[in-house]
Amino acid sequence: MASISIENLSAHVGETVTLHAWLTDKSGKGKIQFLKLRDGSGFVQATVFKADVPEDVFDLAKRLTQEQAVTVTGEVRADERAPGGVELSVRNVSPISENHGEYPITPKEHGIEFLMDHRHVWLRHRRPWAIMRVRDSVQRAIVDFFHGEGFIRFDAPFFTPNAAEGTTELFEIDLFGEDKAYLSQTGQLHAEAGAFAFGKVYTFGPTFRAEKSKTRRHLLEFWMVEPEVVPSNHAENMNLQERMVSFIVRRVLDECRVELDLLGRDVSKLAGAAEGNYPRVTYTEALDIVRQHIENHDLPPNVQADVQPVEWGDDLGAPHETILGHHFDRPVIIEKYPAAIKAFYMQPDPEDPRVALCDDMIAPDGYGEIIGGSERIHDYDLLKARIEHEGLPLEAFEWYLDLRRTGSMPHAGYGMGLERVIAWITGIDHIREAIPFPRMLTRMRP
Repeated sequence: MASISIENLSAHVGETVTLHAWLTDKSGKGKIQFLKLRDGSGFVQATVFKADVPEDVFDLAKRLTQEQAVTVTGEVRADERAPGGVELSVRNVSPISENHGEYPITPKEHGIEFLMDHRHVWLRHRRPWAIMRVRDSVQRAIVDFFHGEGFIRFDAPFFTPNAAEGTTELFEIDLFGEDKAYLSQTGQLHAEAGAFAFGKVYTFGPTFRAEKSKTRRHLLEFWMVEPEVVPSNHAENMNLQERMVSFIVRRVLDECRVELDLLGRDVSKLAGAAEGNYPRVTYTEALDIVRQHIENHDLPPNVQADVQPVEWGDDLGAPHETILGHHFDRPVIIEKYPAAIKAFYMQPDPEDPRVALCDDMIAPDGYGEIIGGSERIHDYDLLKARIEHEGLPLEAFEWYLDLRRTGSMPHAGYGMGLERVIAWITGIDHIREAIPFPRMLTRMRP
């Protein structure tokens, strides 16, 4: 009898089917055993009644150990109380393999460090299973969105000779004692070259930030999607960001209701993000909103009461982004930050050169910045002057300046951190759970 997957069981109610699965847990007494099974596609409870199976099968069901691989045959029964709406009445059980040693993650409570130490097997459990399936849905939505918008995927190198943003430390690599290179902190500069060739491109892959941060929002290695569009401007760039994020949220709500329910995510909090119409406020207006919340003592629960307002010219910190996310019922786009605190390649606002034509998208519920973008400087002389002003090595950016020497035109793009978006959509507390194997200041294994 051919094996079917747990996710398809509801289409076989009343039929006898066979599963190849793993035993996640079991319970029972007397003449009944409850086997909790998983197969990668989902979870189901299988019930073994002593009267329904040979004695040796019932005895085997009692002896099975956690995470043992088994073949189970039984009748699919509808049960509205069960996850997936079905259960399995077992007719036969046979082991596929024997376990060697005790499985480390038992049904009791474990601390997060213990679970992360055993991440290679913790991934089998319901919570990380649900998060990783949402991650897959988000990744597929990103690809589908951009190809639907006429973009092509354009791969940027991981090795670079210089920083793209002077504010971020880099992981240095020794090139056989002859030269130095760095792990890329962004694919943006190379994506701009792609955009001048193809018009609309996006890069999608791992990036690396050597920041000595232990906050719940930071990883040393994370995935980022970075579109670039030629021609484009600041307003069109913000529109693209909103279309993309609302598309992603709608896709996850459509595909992953079971996973979000398993995680206890209140999906009503994602309704506004799915609709679009994201509010847009300037950096200056954002400072006023933050100040009003502080003065009125209207702070989210995870913001300390002694938080201070932001002075014009300073960057927003995590508490201030949390306040802004609390103020709106959907992501908010903060635009026109002071140029002095932003990267060298951002186009100044012609109406107020103190600020750049840039934006950050802030997610609700305290998840902070999920997107940073800008219109890029397209004037050769201005870009060269900005590189020199930042004290960056001009020779390292000669190829980047080449893009402005011939055929330059206004263009724009942004970067979205995949794990931050997943953390927000799933409602998890720490970004480390949004990636299969997190790389952090305190964690390099497994």
